[in-house]
Amino acid sequence: MTEPTVPVIEIRDLHKAYGALEVLKGVSIRAERGDVVSLIGSSGSGKSTLLRCCNLLEDSQRGDVLFCGEPVTWTGSGLDRRPADKKQVIRIRTNLSMVFQQFNLWAHMTILENVMEAPVTVLGEPPKEVEARARALLDKVGIGDKCDAYPAQLSGGQQQRAAIARGLAMEPKALLFDEPTSALDPELEQEVVKVIKDLAAEGRTMLIVTHDMRLAADVSDHVVFLHQGLIEEEGPPDILFGQPKSARLKQFLSATAPA
Repeated sequence: MTEPTVPVIEIRDLHKAYGALEVLKGVSIRAERGDVVSLIGSSGSGKSTLLRCCNLLEDSQRGDVLFCGEPVTWTGSGLDRRPADKKQVIRIRTNLSMVFQQFNLWAHMTILENVMEAPVTVLGEPPKEVEARARALLDKVGIGDKCDAYPAQLSGGQQQRAAIARGLAMEPKALLFDEPTSALDPELEQEVVKVIKDLAAEGRTMLIVTHDMRLAADVSDHVVFLHQGLIEEEGPPDILFGQPKSARLKQFLSATAPA
């Protein structure tokens, strides 16, 4: 009898509010090692908030957040609830690299310096070792020739690929993507989609908030449709997109289908 696997990320009955506005109303998700889980839904459904709660960038009011089986410890309750152990927060965040919609690269650093910064300053790794890894990662995402360029000298697609390389440089246990292609025009979007597909093929654990239904269908093991702070429907992409059950999901897919 095989032992049950421990999810890399597990969220149980999570509730999140901003004052009187309840954004998440009891959401549970899990991502096993090597799983790609996509979160879809209309604006305001809670998907980006859920992603930020996974990385402890947002404090939740109720529910559990577990990383590799280790539960986050909390202090306080309700709107005053906060993580109790700062070292635990740092440890979790260094193992969950987040790629944002707007790239968030340091404008005054070269692309190579951007990728090297966190492993050197946060993890204290030797710069020479980190530089070799950073150059290899920039080659991997197809912009190895841009090491000495600054972010302003790159296209949006190149900047987002640099941001992905920066996340990979931390050698995280999982990658979190928050709308990684929504700030890009269709041609540049495909550059980033290819990188994400390659990472999925490698067996990387990923949580992806996306508006791109083709991306979600192509790379995901599991898709979660959020509506008004709750999971309306979830399942494998072929079932969710091919045989949606809820009227709300059918309406959403109809509205997001290519013209």
